Amino acid sequence: MLRRLYKDQPASFAFTPANEAWAKGQISKYPAGRQASAIIPLLWRAQEQEGWLTRPAIEHVADMLGMAYIRALEVATFYFMFQLQPVGSVAHIQICGTTSCMICGAEDLVAVAKELIASTPHTLSADGRFSWEEVECLGACANAPMAQIGKDYYEDLTGAKLRELIGRFAKGEVPVPGPQNGRYAAEPIGGLTSLKDFESGRKQYNASAQAAVDLRDTVKRIDGTEVPLSTPWLGMPSVKPAAKPVKAAPKPVAEKPAAKPAPVAKAAEVPAAPKAGGKKPKALKAARKGKADDLKLILGIGPKLELLCNSLGFFHFDQIAEWTEAEIAWVDDNLEGFKGRVSRDKWVVQAKILAAGGSVAEAEAAAKA
Repeated sequence: MLRRLYKDQPASFAFTPANEAWAKGQISKYPAGRQASAIIPLLWRAQEQEGWLTRPAIEHVADMLGMAYIRALEVATFYFMFQLQPVGSVAHIQICGTTSCMICGAEDLVAVAKELIASTPHTLSADGRFSWEEVECLGACANAPMAQIGKDYYEDLTGAKLRELIGRFAKGEVPVPGPQNGRYAAEPIGGLTSLKDFESGRKQYNASAQAAVDLRDTVKRIDGTEVPLSTPWLGMPSVKPAAKPVKAAPKPVAEKPAAKPAPVAKAAEVPAAPKAGGKKPKALKAARKGKADDLKLILGIGPKLELLCNSLGFFHFDQIAEWTEAEIAWVDDNLEGFKGRVSRDKWVVQAKILAAGGSVAEAEAAAKA
C-alpha cells in the first residue's frame, strides 16, 4: 500500500521539555555511533505527543539522531503504526477486522464508524474530534469483536456498544476499557468453570483495564510526565521533566550533573575517556568560494553530522577522500557522540567516488560492499 505524507503540514515541531528529556534518555541507551537505533521510540513519542506523525516531527527526530531525512522517512512510511495524517482530537478508533472479529461482528462496528465519524477511514469527522480505521489482528481474539481506542482495548463490542462509547467520548467522558459485556477478562461468558478461587481478592477490573483506570490516560496525549525513563547507566535514577531536576546519585564516573540532561551528542558516550591518538586532517576555515559540498550525500552523514564536520573544518568531498588511516582515527575519535561512524560507513571510499563525479548510488554501493 502506498503511504504518503499528508498534503498539509505544520511549519515546525518540537518536543515538550519533558518529552525532550525522555528522548535523550532513550538515545543514551545506545553506544556511540548507534544512536539511530532510537528512531522508532522517538518517532512513536512524537506521534503520542501530537496524535499523528508530521514531516517536521520526522525531520526533527532525524536531526536529533544525526540521520539523513530519507532514512527517517523510510521508517515512518514503512510501519503502519505511524499515522501520517491528522487523527481525531478526542479519539482515533482502530477497529480490528481480522477473522475472529469479522466473524463476531466487526462489520457492524465499521458501519457505526462510517455513520458517526466519516464514510472513509483516515478521515476526520466534521468536528475534527474523531477518526477511524480498520486494522489487522490486535490479538484479543477471545474478546472479539474489539477496537483499540487511544491506548486501550475496548472488547466484546456490538454496534450499539460502540455507538454508546463514541457518544461518551464526545461528552468528555473516558469509559472504562476492557470487556464491555460484563466479563472480567477472557473467561467463559457463563463464568469460571475452574480456578474459581481467582475471583476472591481480585481488583475491580482486570490488570490492563485497572491500569487504564488508575492512570486515567486512555486517550490522553503523552507529555513526558507519565512514567520517567529509568537511566541508571547515566548515573541517575531516571530522566524526568526539566522542571523537576533529578537529584544527583552517586557517580560511578565523572560526568555532568544529573540535574541537567546531557546534550544529545553526548548522551551515548562513555564519559571522561581520553581522546585517542591519530593525526588531525588538514582543515579549512570556510568552504571554498563560500559553497560547501552536500556532505549528506555520504551514507551515514545526516544534518547534525554535517554541521559537526563543518565545525571541524571539513566542507568538501575531496578533503575527506584524502584522509589517511591516522587521520581517520583522529576524526573517528573526535566526532562527539558518533565515534566510529567514519570507519563503519566508509566515508573515505564514498568521498573518493563523489569527488570524482560518481553517483550517490555508486558511493552507497561501495560503502555496503
